Amino acid sequence: MDELGFNKLFAGFLMAGLLLLAGIKLAEVMVPHSDLAENAYKIEVPETSAVADAAPVVKAPEPILAMLADADIAAGEKLSKKCTACHLFNAGGDAKVGPALWNIVNAAKGGSEGFGYSAALAGFGGAWDYASLNAFLAKPKAYMPGTKMNFVGLKKVTDRANMIAWLRQQADAPAALPSADEIAAETAANGTDS
Repeated sequence: MDELGFNKLFAGFLMAGLLLLAGIKLAEVMVPHSDLAENAYKIEVPETSAVADAAPVVKAPEPILAMLADADIAAGEKLSKKCTACHLFNAGGDAKVGPALWNIVNAAKGGSEGFGYSAALAGFGGAWDYASLNAFLAKPKAYMPGTKMNFVGLKKVTDRANMIAWLRQQADAPAALPSADEIAAETAANGTDS
């Protein structure tokens, strides 16, 4: 291509750009921009402060006491593999990132010797009974705000029941299964039918 050919090509691109700009200006003149006086779609927002002032309701996890007797211990052991990066489950096991969990069912919260618990867990008090384990395993940070445990929890109630049943077996003498009265009390407290 010679010099005249390049000039023709450049003139063609220049003319296309000028036509595009002229078209945009013509469109703005034909259809001018105007702000709406009011929104086309009205969104009604109630102006009650009761909803805004109410504290968020933390839903308690589903009851599990009735499920523990029939829980799948092998499935619980399989689930515990997620925990082995931070915890040991054998007798006399040392703490890792988290405390050793041998004899954990009905043990005092924050009671493992030689482990530095978070202030939230150390000051929480109580024992790791079935209800506490259920709530903690469902969502650790919701049950105990400020805990250092970086585990999102087990969403399925059957997974939690299986895990707790397996944890119950990881003890010198496994804790007693819940009585019929305890199961009935948990069912009544949660407003569920058995």
